[in-house]
Amino acid sequence: MFKIKKNKTVETKNYKKSYLKELFEAIFIIIPIAFLIRTYGYGLYQVPTSSMETTMLRGERFFADKFTVLFREIKHNDIISFNEPRFNYSQNKIIELFQRYVYGPSNWTKRVIGIPGDEVKGTIEDGKPVVYLKKKGEIEFKKLEEPYLNKYPLIALHGSGSNRTLDYKSYDPKYSYQDQPFYRISKNSVQLGEKVAVLFGLPALKNPGTLSFDQDGKNIDVFERKLNEDEYWVMGDNRLNSDDSRNWGPLNKKYIHGKIVFRIWSSDSSESWWIIDFIKHPIDFWKRIRWNRCFQSIA
Repeated sequence: MFKIKKNKTVETKNYKKSYLKELFEAIFIIIPIAFLIRTYGYGLYQVPTSSMETTMLRGERFFADKFTVLFREIKHNDIISFNEPRFNYSQNKIIELFQRYVYGPSNWTKRVIGIPGDEVKGTIEDGKPVVYLKKKGEIEFKKLEEPYLNKYPLIALHGSGSNRTLDYKSYDPKYSYQDQPFYRISKNSVQLGEKVAVLFGLPALKNPGTLSFDQDGKNIDVFERKLNEDEYWVMGDNRLNSDDSRNWGPLNKKYIHGKIVFRIWSSDSSESWWIIDFIKHPIDFWKRIRWNRCFQSIA
């Protein structure tokens, strides 16, 4: 009996040592390594807004390269992920790092129009907004050709989202509401959207190439800025529905996380986790997937 008790005691001690060793490795080795990889290696992002339509649609998941941007300069036309620029960051450097990389402002995604040393200028020609760029070292502005801009009108919808607020989404007039290539649209949401838009003095349909205004009614398509060595000018491909440098100015380099390089998944859903959407709508879930937009590289 005495020997059995002694063996059990030894086994218990060995088990405790093994458990403590695994706990130590998880806290001080595995978790920090995972954090470093997630912070400086790659990122997974879900598109929450329509600012990059139709290059990126709401509900799509993307892979971002965070590693190469550490030693390679961001280029014109890169689509980047970055921290919300208007967030009230702490003056404490440690807390600011925590906010930027652990918990704090949301992640945004835009296209790079101007890089450090460039001069960017927005103006109106023939009633349409255009952008001119004078790259660092050049002496003349050149008008940008922007094939990536959203070519589709935005239709006002109401009741289509969880917040049941007025919403604008890309709409292809060649197709019926139920056969839209980007988002499923109901006739009822269109009718309600038109009524609410009129009520607030807003258009029921925003056509591409028209002017954009801020909440105070100021046209934001007219601007001119020379970028400092740590500044970038970023704009959404969906200019009529994008909160970008036209509103809040240049983006500081330190807030940039990475470059968007690959579309993993595309689903007409606002759920943060696809499994939640599947549980809620196990049959309809498969109809929401945009199969022709899954597993594609992004340029």
